[in-house]
Amino acid sequence: MKRVSRYVGVLVAAVLGMGILSAQAASQPPHEVVSQSVDQLMSKLDNNQDRYRNHPDELKSVVEQNIDPIVDWRYASASVMGKYFQAASPEQRSRFARVFKQTLIDTYAQGLVTFDYKDVRVLDNNQNQRYEDQASVDMEVIATSGERYPVSYTLRDRDGNWKVINVVVNGINLGLTFRNQFDQAMRANNRDFDAVINGWSPDVDLEEGDGDNQKAQG
Repeated sequence: MKRVSRYVGVLVAAVLGMGILSAQAASQPPHEVVSQSVDQLMSKLDNNQDRYRNHPDELKSVVEQNIDPIVDWRYASASVMGKYFQAASPEQRSRFARVFKQTLIDTYAQGLVTFDYKDVRVLDNNQNQRYEDQASVDMEVIATSGERYPVSYTLRDRDGNWKVINVVVNGINLGLTFRNQFDQAMRANNRDFDAVINGWSPDVDLEEGDGDNQKAQG
Protein backbone atom coordinates (compact mmCIF):
# COMPACT_ATOMS: atom_id res chain seq x y z
CA MET A 1 0.00 0.00 0.00
CA LYS A 2 1.30 3.41 -0.87
CA ARG A 3 -0.14 5.83 1.63
CA VAL A 4 -1.70 3.73 4.37
CA SER A 5 -1.18 5.42 7.73
CA ARG A 6 1.28 3.94 10.20
CA TYR A 7 -1.66 3.64 12.59
CA VAL A 8 -2.95 0.61 10.70
CA GLY A 9 -0.31 -1.60 12.25
CA VAL A 10 -1.16 -1.03 15.87
CA LEU A 11 -4.88 -0.72 15.23
CA VAL A 12 -4.91 -4.18 13.74
CA ALA A 13 -3.00 -5.53 16.75
CA ALA A 14 -6.20 -6.90 18.25
CA VAL A 15 -6.82 -8.92 15.12
CA LEU A 16 -3.33 -10.36 15.35
CA GLY A 17 -3.86 -11.01 19.03
CA MET A 18 -6.92 -13.09 18.35
CA GLY A 19 -4.67 -15.53 16.57
CA ILE A 20 -3.00 -16.33 19.88
CA LEU A 21 -6.25 -17.76 21.17
CA SER A 22 -7.74 -18.92 17.89
CA ALA A 23 -8.07 -22.44 19.25
CA GLN A 24 -10.57 -21.21 21.84
CA ALA A 25 -12.46 -18.99 19.43
CA ALA A 26 -15.14 -21.56 18.79
CA SER A 27 -16.15 -21.72 22.47
CA GLN A 28 -15.71 -18.05 23.43
CA PRO A 29 -17.59 -14.90 22.44
CA PRO A 30 -15.54 -12.74 20.05
CA HIS A 31 -15.28 -9.88 22.57
CA GLU A 32 -13.80 -12.22 25.18
CA VAL A 33 -11.34 -13.69 22.70
CA VAL A 34 -10.03 -10.23 21.84
CA SER A 35 -9.88 -9.02 25.43
CA GLN A 36 -7.78 -11.95 26.60
CA SER A 37 -5.32 -11.80 23.73
CA VAL A 38 -4.57 -8.09 23.22
CA ASP A 39 -2.36 -7.74 26.29
CA GLN A 40 -0.34 -10.79 25.31
CA LEU A 41 0.42 -9.51 21.84
CA MET A 42 1.19 -5.96 22.95
CA SER A 43 3.67 -7.30 25.49
CA LYS A 44 5.34 -9.41 22.83
CA LEU A 45 5.68 -6.42 20.50
CA ASP A 46 6.93 -4.12 23.26
CA ASN A 47 9.75 -6.49 24.05
CA ASN A 48 10.83 -7.07 20.47
CA GLN A 49 10.29 -3.85 18.52
CA ASP A 50 14.01 -3.18 18.06
CA ARG A 51 14.57 -6.69 16.78
CA TYR A 52 11.64 -6.51 14.39
CA ARG A 53 12.81 -3.16 13.01
CA ASN A 54 16.05 -4.85 12.02
CA HIS A 55 14.42 -8.08 10.87
CA PRO A 56 11.26 -7.08 8.95
CA ASP A 57 10.87 -10.49 7.31
CA GLU A 58 10.72 -12.11 10.74
CA LEU A 59 7.97 -9.72 11.78
CA LYS A 60 6.01 -10.42 8.59
CA SER A 61 6.19 -14.11 9.43
CA VAL A 62 4.90 -13.46 12.96
CA VAL A 63 2.09 -11.30 11.58
CA GLU A 64 1.07 -13.93 9.04
CA GLN A 65 1.10 -16.73 11.61
CA ASN A 66 -1.21 -14.75 13.88
CA ILE A 67 -3.54 -13.15 11.39
CA ASP A 68 -4.02 -15.98 8.91
CA PRO A 69 -6.17 -18.26 11.12
CA ILE A 70 -8.64 -15.57 12.15
CA VAL A 71 -9.29 -13.61 8.96
CA ASP A 72 -11.75 -14.89 6.36
CA TRP A 73 -9.59 -13.93 3.37
CA ARG A 74 -11.89 -15.52 0.81
CA TYR A 75 -14.93 -13.63 2.08
CA ALA A 76 -13.06 -10.34 2.49
CA SER A 77 -11.39 -10.45 -0.93
CA ALA A 78 -14.66 -11.40 -2.62
CA SER A 79 -16.30 -8.40 -0.93
CA VAL A 80 -13.54 -6.13 -2.23
CA MET A 81 -14.04 -7.45 -5.77
CA GLY A 82 -17.73 -6.64 -5.34
CA LYS A 83 -19.82 -6.74 -8.50
CA TYR A 84 -16.85 -8.04 -10.49
CA PHE A 85 -16.47 -11.23 -8.46
CA GLN A 86 -18.87 -13.34 -10.53
CA ALA A 87 -17.14 -12.41 -13.79
CA ALA A 88 -13.68 -13.38 -12.52
CA SER A 89 -12.36 -16.89 -13.09
CA PRO A 90 -11.73 -19.18 -10.09
CA GLU A 91 -7.99 -18.72 -10.65
CA GLN A 92 -8.32 -14.93 -10.67
CA ARG A 93 -10.39 -14.99 -7.50
CA SER A 94 -7.81 -17.13 -5.71
CA ARG A 95 -4.92 -15.04 -6.97
CA PHE A 96 -6.52 -11.79 -5.84
CA ALA A 97 -7.18 -13.28 -2.39
CA ARG A 98 -3.46 -14.09 -2.10
CA VAL A 99 -2.38 -10.63 -3.31
CA PHE A 100 -4.91 -8.91 -1.05
CA LYS A 101 -3.67 -10.88 1.95
CA GLN A 102 0.00 -10.16 1.27
CA THR A 103 -0.47 -6.39 0.83
CA LEU A 104 -2.24 -6.18 4.18
CA ILE A 105 0.33 -8.30 5.98
CA ASP A 106 3.19 -6.17 4.62
CA THR A 107 1.45 -2.98 5.71
CA TYR A 108 0.50 -4.22 9.16
CA ALA A 109 4.02 -5.46 9.82
CA GLN A 110 5.49 -2.07 8.98
CA GLY A 111 2.95 -0.24 11.11
CA LEU A 112 3.47 -2.42 14.17
CA VAL A 113 7.03 -1.15 14.68
CA THR A 114 6.51 2.50 13.73
CA PHE A 115 3.44 3.54 15.70
CA ASP A 116 4.03 5.19 19.09
CA TYR A 117 1.15 4.00 21.24
CA LYS A 118 0.44 4.20 24.94
CA ASP A 119 -2.46 1.81 25.37
CA VAL A 120 -4.83 -0.45 23.47
CA ARG A 121 -8.23 -1.01 25.06
CA VAL A 122 -11.05 -3.38 24.20
CA LEU A 123 -14.31 -1.57 24.91
CA ASP A 124 -17.44 -3.02 26.43
CA ASN A 125 -19.65 -3.97 23.55
CA ASN A 126 -23.37 -3.72 24.24
CA GLN A 127 -24.48 -3.46 20.64
CA ASN A 128 -27.25 -5.74 19.48
CA GLN A 129 -26.04 -8.11 16.79
CA ARG A 130 -27.71 -7.46 13.45
CA TYR A 131 -27.25 -11.10 12.43
CA GLU A 132 -26.73 -14.19 14.53
CA ASP A 133 -23.59 -15.13 12.62
CA GLN A 134 -21.97 -11.67 12.82
CA ALA A 135 -20.58 -9.62 15.70
CA SER A 136 -18.64 -6.41 16.27
CA VAL A 137 -15.73 -5.80 18.63
CA ASP A 138 -14.78 -2.19 19.39
CA MET A 139 -11.40 -0.97 20.52
CA GLU A 140 -9.61 2.25 21.25
CA VAL A 141 -5.94 2.95 20.61
CA ILE A 142 -4.35 5.72 22.64
CA ALA A 143 -1.24 7.30 21.15
CA THR A 144 1.62 8.67 23.26
CA SER A 145 0.38 12.12 22.23
CA GLY A 146 -2.93 11.40 23.98
CA GLU A 147 -4.94 11.15 20.75
CA ARG A 148 -7.52 8.37 20.65
CA TYR A 149 -8.26 6.28 17.60
CA PRO A 150 -11.37 4.07 17.45
CA VAL A 151 -11.37 0.75 15.65
CA SER A 152 -14.22 -1.68 15.09
CA TYR A 153 -13.91 -5.24 13.81
CA THR A 154 -16.72 -7.12 12.11
CA LEU A 155 -16.51 -10.86 12.64
CA ARG A 156 -18.43 -13.67 10.99
CA ASP A 157 -19.12 -17.10 12.44
CA ARG A 158 -17.76 -19.58 9.92
CA ASP A 159 -18.11 -23.24 10.82
CA GLY A 160 -18.07 -22.47 14.53
CA ASN A 161 -15.09 -20.08 14.40
CA TRP A 162 -15.20 -16.29 14.50
CA LYS A 163 -13.37 -14.78 11.51
CA VAL A 164 -12.66 -11.11 10.82
CA ILE A 165 -14.25 -9.87 7.59
CA ASN A 166 -13.95 -6.07 7.87
CA VAL A 167 -12.33 -3.29 9.88
CA VAL A 168 -13.40 0.32 10.44
CA VAL A 169 -10.46 2.44 11.56
CA ASN A 170 -10.83 6.04 12.73
CA GLY A 171 -14.19 6.17 10.94
CA ILE A 172 -12.82 4.75 7.69
CA ASN A 173 -14.46 1.56 6.44
CA LEU A 174 -11.51 -0.30 4.95
CA GLY A 175 -13.65 -2.89 3.17
CA LEU A 176 -15.67 -0.21 1.41
CA THR A 177 -12.54 1.83 0.67
CA PHE A 178 -10.82 -1.13 -1.00
CA ARG A 179 -13.99 -2.09 -2.90
CA ASN A 180 -14.26 1.41 -4.37
CA GLN A 181 -10.58 1.34 -5.33
CA PHE A 182 -10.97 -2.07 -6.99
CA ASP A 183 -13.89 -0.67 -8.98
CA GLN A 184 -11.82 2.37 -10.01
CA ALA A 185 -8.92 0.13 -11.06
CA MET A 186 -11.21 -2.07 -13.15
CA ARG A 187 -12.60 0.98 -14.94
CA ALA A 188 -9.12 2.41 -15.53
CA ASN A 189 -7.88 -0.92 -16.93
CA ASN A 190 -10.85 -1.68 -19.19
CA ARG A 191 -12.00 -4.43 -16.81
CA ASP A 192 -8.76 -6.38 -17.21
CA PHE A 193 -8.65 -8.56 -14.09
CA ASP A 194 -5.04 -9.61 -14.54
CA ALA A 195 -3.85 -6.00 -14.86
CA VAL A 196 -5.75 -4.96 -11.74
CA ILE A 197 -4.55 -7.92 -9.68
CA ASN A 198 -0.93 -7.52 -10.79
CA GLY A 199 -0.98 -3.82 -9.97
CA TRP A 200 -3.04 -4.00 -6.76
CA SER A 201 -1.76 -1.40 -4.31
CA PRO A 202 -4.67 0.09 -2.38
CA ASP A 203 -4.30 3.62 -1.09
CA VAL A 204 -5.95 4.99 2.04
CA ASP A 205 -4.95 7.71 4.50
CA LEU A 206 -6.49 6.92 7.87
CA GLU A 207 -5.42 10.21 9.41
CA GLU A 208 -7.13 12.47 6.92
CA GLY A 209 -9.87 10.18 5.63
CA ASP A 210 -10.12 8.89 2.09
CA GLY A 211 -12.85 10.10 -0.19
CA ASP A 212 -16.40 11.14 0.51
CA ASN A 213 -17.99 7.72 0.74
CA GLN A 214 -15.63 5.79 2.95
CA LYS A 215 -17.11 6.59 6.36
CA ALA A 216 -19.81 4.00 6.07
CA GLN A 217 -21.30 1.84 8.72
CA GLY A 218 -19.14 -1.12 9.73
